[in-house]
Amino acid sequence: MNKTSILFLLIAILFSCSKNKDNLSKHSTGKINSISIVIDNQLWNGVVGDSIRNKFASPVEGLPKEEPIFDINQYPTDVMEGFVTKSRVIIVVKKGAENHFSVQKNQYASPQNVFHITGESVTALLELIEKHTPSIIRTIKKGEIEAHEELLKDSVVVSNTIQKQFQLDLKVPKSYSYSIKNDNFVWLKKEFSSGSTSILVTQFPMKSFRLRGDVLSRIIKIQDSIGATYIKGTTHDSNMYVDTSYPLYLFKTNLAGKMAYETKGTWRLKNSFMFGPFISYLIVDYRKQRIIYLEGFCYVPSQERRDYMHELESILKGVKISEEK
Repeated sequence: MNKTSILFLLIAILFSCSKNKDNLSKHSTGKINSISIVIDNQLWNGVVGDSIRNKFASPVEGLPKEEPIFDINQYPTDVMEGFVTKSRVIIVVKKGAENHFSVQKNQYASPQNVFHITGESVTALLELIEKHTPSIIRTIKKGEIEAHEELLKDSVVVSNTIQKQFQLDLKVPKSYSYSIKNDNFVWLKKEFSSGSTSILVTQFPMKSFRLRGDVLSRIIKIQDSIGATYIKGTTHDSNMYVDTSYPLYLFKTNLAGKMAYETKGTWRLKNSFMFGPFISYLIVDYRKQRIIYLEGFCYVPSQERRDYMHELESILKGVKISEEK
């Protein structure tokens, strides 16, 4: 390699590094659960656009009323500049000489995920979208939880009560206050003009919960027991319970480094018109031989609930467990 070639190579490397640093200095923008789709209008108005809408605007699991997973904003490829490149999530779909899928992190700003889907034909694009949608959605959801945690970070405090009683570090926004606080149960609540959001924390010995068989029915019993004991209406026979007439979703997951079960569904207040969605985490702590139970639920009758539940999920997923005995 001659000196001129080496010089050009060094200039290219320096330019690339400078560009990457510049991108990292640009902070991405956009509402939580909002994605930008960059695609020509002709593709967007045909079967490719239909496929994208069906997958990325499909209903959120666990909400009593249908709401889309993501809010979609579509832009033609010739406007791929300016504010569009600052979006936290961008999906670029186009026809090209070969079939290709890639993910580029922080391509134009940070934090950011840019998904590139290129197909030789409409059929190829549909196949690529079908194949990669599950991984794209997982990546977006993870990024949106992190974005919501970042959004909340300046307004949260570690609850000393929860830390002392349950050996848990749970960062809760300062807007929450204690509705109930006793030796083995905490109910934190945030009230606002259109409703409220709540966080429940409790624990019990592992030997009292069977981890095999029908785990979902036993989680429902836990929730109904908590509702019967603590979450009451205005009359003596009114309490919170899981409304099994709505779909229930159970996922085995990992939280705070422990095996856990995530449950989503709908709660209802007996003999009342009050109802709404919930998300719960049952965490198996083998080290301390206990089950940790966390739940978030909201009551916002006049508004969509997706983003309220997303905030609760972000708070609960930030939990850390002390390993001290």
